Amino acid sequence: MYIFIVAEADNIVPELNKLIDLSDMFSCKLDSLIKEDLSASNEIYSEITIKKVKAFQMARYVMLTPNPENDVNAYIDNWAHQSGLLKFQPNAMRIGWDFPFVPPEMHTRFGIHGYVAAYILPEGFKTNYPGVEFANQKEADYAVITIYNPFIAIERIRNGYQKILTFLEANGFCEKPKKDILSCFEYVYEKEEIVCMDIYIHVESVSKTNSFTNFS
Repeated sequence: MYIFIVAEADNIVPELNKLIDLSDMFSCKLDSLIKEDLSASNEIYSEITIKKVKAFQMARYVMLTPNPENDVNAYIDNWAHQSGLLKFQPNAMRIGWDFPFVPPEMHTRFGIHGYVAAYILPEGFKTNYPGVEFANQKEADYAVITIYNPFIAIERIRNGYQKILTFLEANGFCEKPKKDILSCFEYVYEKEEIVCMDIYIHVESVSKTNSFTNFS
């Protein structure tokens, strides 16, 4: 229950600690909560489901830059055009995930981050066009959540990951990734003119609560 106080101007103002609680609930910064109209939490996130993702081949590329997500997405999109992939299958699925192996000094001193973008290759597509690494992914079970309008506030994406980890009763990712299985990845798309992000976390790549992990 949230308690509000009435200011001298007869305006109803929530107590500061309640505002902080509300900002956590609605997955937003405090100033966003005060200045913007926000959807309820159940309008931001779908229910979490477990999906079996079939094995697939992908073409992937990683970049380490101050803005790696946009940079590598532009690169892999160009590759998809030049290689003929998007002509072969115009709705080919592009996924991405953080690249964690960035030296701390590069991150703290130069603002360098890492991100990987990949296209899932449809059956029957062949190309010799260079510039990417081809990799195979095994069939695996993933916990999946959809975030609606994820880029309104970065906290929405962070909370999406946390919701899945809580659902899996985990406190982070295992230190040693599973062979030929992505620990997690994201898929961004539009549905009925709404930007959506699906977050996938491999159910066997997480560290259970109270177990050691340096990703916690």
